Amino acid sequence: MAQTRQDPVVAGVVLAAGGGRRLGGRPKALLVHHGRPLVEHAARALRDGGCGPVHVVLGAAAGEVRATAGLAGYGVTVNPAWEEGMGSSLRAGLAALAGADGPVDAALVVLVDQPGIGARAVARVRSAYRDRMTLAAGAYGGERGHPVLFGAGRWEGVAEAAVGDQGARAYLRAHRDALTLVECGDVAQAFDIDTPGDLERLA
Repeated sequence: MAQTRQDPVVAGVVLAAGGGRRLGGRPKALLVHHGRPLVEHAARALRDGGCGPVHVVLGAAAGEVRATAGLAGYGVTVNPAWEEGMGSSLRAGLAALAGADGPVDAALVVLVDQPGIGARAVARVRSAYRDRMTLAAGAYGGERGHPVLFGAGRWEGVAEAAVGDQGARAYLRAHRDALTLVECGDVAQAFDIDTPGDLERLA
């Protein structure tokens, strides 16, 4: 059945390739939260928030992540250039969706190291989809954060701008007038797990 604007295909993308340099080389995807690896929580948040298909981009310790985490039912791409930074993983994720079976109208992107962002924030940002040029992001106290939704008409431009460890930041700054901010501070927390001191945030 053909998709309509009222029934868009919004795919989820988890960027989970980082090596955790500031965590002593512990891959963030494998950090344990409520008894399971962070990558599982992120993928489940996308699925439970209404995204599908859901795609996970791995990099550091990809073999161990595949063996340890329950990723059955999710697409998995291994980014061989993960050490170049988040931009390469974002490009890999969008490329995987572009080659998916059937049309995808938008990609909703989350970071594996933000376990405070769950299904409710995903669903809220997903609901901002209007057409294939939609650009939307979760906001916390009015400040842009994640998840970020990219309509498929924007993927080429996002990929071109995604270099180094900046991800989509340059693209979002350049297109701020088109960006819809969706306040999520009442349903999510936008902290990162970046340093050993942050690990206390994990249950």
